[in-house]
Amino acid sequence: MTTDSITSLEDLADKVDDEFTPYKQPTEFKSISLINDTSSPDRPTLIIHVDGEEASSVADRVEKVCADHGAHTQRSATDL
Repeated sequence: MTTDSITSLEDLADKVDDEFTPYKQPTEFKSISLINDTSSPDRPTLIIHVDGEEASSVADRVEKVCADHGAHTQRSATDL
């Protein structure tokens, strides 16, 4: 992808970060973590990890925010 795609990915990460700031408490385990993976220039990826008691409903909201900004989402559930 081009630099524009990476910039768009960073913009999306900023929007998700702004929208879900209340879930990112600095003194506790973060309920939402963002990883901007640009290791593959052809396919930059924003990885959003959601944890906690409200994980399912928060993940639904995160997917909506991403979709509202034209991002393709793929959900993966893990239970450790």
